[in-house]
Amino acid sequence: MGATGICSSEGQALTLSWRMKWLLRMSAAIGTLFVVLAHTSVGADAAFRAWVEALWPEAKTLGVSRAAFDLAFRGVEPDLTLPDLLIPGKVAKERKGQAEFTKTPQQYLDESYLAKLAVQGKALRSQHQAALNRVERELGVDRHIVLAIWGRETAFGTYKLPHYAVKALATQAYLGRRKEMFRKELLFALKMIEDKLAAPEQMRSSWAGAMGLVQLMPSEFYLYPVDFDGDGRKDMFTSAPDALATAAKQLLAKGWKPGVPSAVEVRLPANIDCTLDGPDNARPLSEWQRLGLTAAFGKKLPGKPTEEAYLVLPAGTHGPAFLVYENFKVLRAYNPSDLYALFVASLADRIGDRWQLERGWAPLQILSTAELEEVQTRLQAKRFDIGAKVDGKIGTKTRTAVGLFQKSIKQGPGCWPNAALLNDLRRATPEVVVRN
Repeated sequence: MGATGICSSEGQALTLSWRMKWLLRMSAAIGTLFVVLAHTSVGADAAFRAWVEALWPEAKTLGVSRAAFDLAFRGVEPDLTLPDLLIPGKVAKERKGQAEFTKTPQQYLDESYLAKLAVQGKALRSQHQAALNRVERELGVDRHIVLAIWGRETAFGTYKLPHYAVKALATQAYLGRRKEMFRKELLFALKMIEDKLAAPEQMRSSWAGAMGLVQLMPSEFYLYPVDFDGDGRKDMFTSAPDALATAAKQLLAKGWKPGVPSAVEVRLPANIDCTLDGPDNARPLSEWQRLGLTAAFGKKLPGKPTEEAYLVLPAGTHGPAFLVYENFKVLRAYNPSDLYALFVASLADRIGDRWQLERGWAPLQILSTAELEEVQTRLQAKRFDIGAKVDGKIGTKTRTAVGLFQKSIKQGPGCWPNAALLNDLRRATPEVVVRN
């Protein structure tokens, strides 16, 4: 979800000034006070209405009229069913979060779903051939990649987004874990209504407020959209050419390199284990070839010998291994998840009839967020690097740390945190007390 030199001056003009940032911080503090004071249903309603009213000066500074402001918030109350909320007085439940971090790789990269989307993608490739030709010619982004983003984000527009963006964003800005970020996005959503980029009833979104065929956050509607079909409107909701070009423009802004692969399945030789997973172990393609790495099905590894690449083993030793290139990092900048980037790359390969998976997935257990946080805490206690913070998410650093711990206790590294691994960690770190 995600500017190039093509960014509009309007988008640059909307960058929040230091004064706006000060207002954001002050209003966020006031909002926190309103939430803490809300002890009853009536009090909570009043506190939210007061919080919304405190937002008005900021919206007015961005050029939002009172009429548009009132229209946007008509009937809006916090949606307490959304994930990632911090509700005073309530015990936090297991966080639902994003599918990229709550499903196993096998579940997320579901073969039957990928196959279904690939059939649809091939039909849409023919239907929008002229626009896709222009995307490749003018922007230099692979047609199959932008089609795959459309497929992953909204199932080619068939997925019915369940939330009203203003309500979702207001809830996250009021009660969420990332209040300041969502407050900024809420202000841009209000400006979208003022500028008639979308009517409120059109603004269906994800739980995080992303909208349109390729899922843009409100601020991104002022950075990337393109009128590619020439009708005078930058329509992210119903125009496939506009949406495809916009996705390409966003990738280009994030560093997309024409002609460079994104990801390819590989066969690992015996001398490469799963602890070499991740960008910290990146090296030139020629070095991977020297170590004996080959592409799946005996194919030649794509790319120039000098191109940097690294391994991604999303299930550790329990599933396919992938060698990923610079454009994989660009896909992660669109959505910061290895599984998301692999889904897009895999779907693009299927639409383009380039690759299928050679190796299948073993069934895996996924631990609860609390259990994963315990795994990370105990790994840290043993001085293994799990990344910036304990977050209960299975990323490259956590997988690698798991594998290194397994090697330290004379086990073959599997690089996937499961119940057996957690028990091994508990035995190895009896001094660590974790309260879930």
